[in-house]
Amino acid sequence: MERHGWVDASAGVAGDMLLGALLDAGADLDVVRSAVEAVLPGQVVVSVDRVLRAGLSAVHVRVRPTGEPPARSWADLRRLIQQSGLDEQVRAGVLSTFTLLAKVEAGAHGVSEDDVHFHEVGAWDSVADVVGVCAALADLGVGQLSSGPVGLGSGTVRTEHGEMPVPVPAVLGLLRGSHLVVAGDGTLVGECATPTGVALLSALGTSTVASPAGVVLATGTGAGTRDVEGRANVTRVVVLGPRTVGTGVAGDEDEDRELVELAATVDDLDPRVWPAVVEELLVAGALDAWLTPVHMKKGRPGTVVSVLAEPGDRNRMVDVLLEHTTTLGVRSHMVRRTALERRWVEVVVPWGSVRVKVGTRAGRILSATPELEDCRTLAGRHAIPLRVVLRAAEAAAQEGGWVSGAAI
Repeated sequence: MERHGWVDASAGVAGDMLLGALLDAGADLDVVRSAVEAVLPGQVVVSVDRVLRAGLSAVHVRVRPTGEPPARSWADLRRLIQQSGLDEQVRAGVLSTFTLLAKVEAGAHGVSEDDVHFHEVGAWDSVADVVGVCAALADLGVGQLSSGPVGLGSGTVRTEHGEMPVPVPAVLGLLRGSHLVVAGDGTLVGECATPTGVALLSALGTSTVASPAGVVLATGTGAGTRDVEGRANVTRVVVLGPRTVGTGVAGDEDEDRELVELAATVDDLDPRVWPAVVEELLVAGALDAWLTPVHMKKGRPGTVVSVLAEPGDRNRMVDVLLEHTTTLGVRSHMVRRTALERRWVEVVVPWGSVRVKVGTRAGRILSATPELEDCRTLAGRHAIPLRVVLRAAEAAAQEGGWVSGAAI
């Protein structure tokens, strides 16, 4: 099963901070440098230092130009990225990030996307940061990215266009319609979340999770340029793998496994609350959660909420059900589940990249399904019907050979 990267952006996020955190988590600096060189050959030098931020050790990334950076539009930069020798997955992530960034910058400054100036979609250092982050995620084997709430900061910041309030218009544009939520810390002063950092989380991430579940494989801390007294100016990354039981991987092995199924029947909860209940269960580590409508005594309509979880997570699931629903009790029993081997592959559609979940058994593909949330994000971002994106993703998966019955 793929690794999951979770970003702690509560103190803010910038491209160099996220890159520093990924390098601190174990990404290969030479891999990052090679990717940057593929897009900006001979134009920048990437180096790292270990620094302290409010007493916390972190990696600080420095990107220096080797000469005077040429003026470029987004159209020019897009050609550089498309013609580079980047790995397909890395290139798709870079293009998705800059496409999103160019769109909001164009809206903020009233110009066409292709005419957005290079300093608006990111100067040479931001290009290196975006390319570096995408390369580092691939090097770490991170196939899914989520983040906690984002600390934005406050006050004003000086930009190419003059002094602007924080958050700047581009950051607000990136937040609108994205999965990201804003941290409520009003003590953050200055620009804590930059357009490049927020664009990376918005384009590459899939959800906002306060506390992810999984086995912690690595952690990393990336430093901002300023050392703020009393507050660590850092972005943190946690790399997680699937939880293991015995020799099997949860939800990833083609074998019978013992799990616990919990359920509660409720007839007096506002139905608008149910989606939040399911989300809380999944965030707490449930393997699956679902709702079933039922008729209760005296003909009253009700809902059965069911949860599938690891046996060791039973008490946590009970706590969520008792806290977030009106039930007075939770029942549970042990079940056995046979699961397909699962993996994620990434396919490219005209509007970006989409993950496809592939289920296999005995060396053959039995299912290949585009990730709905990835398709939904692209549909919303580009104002096109969801069914169009789903159809394109299914076609791309078939072209790549990820079809039922194919050998693997």
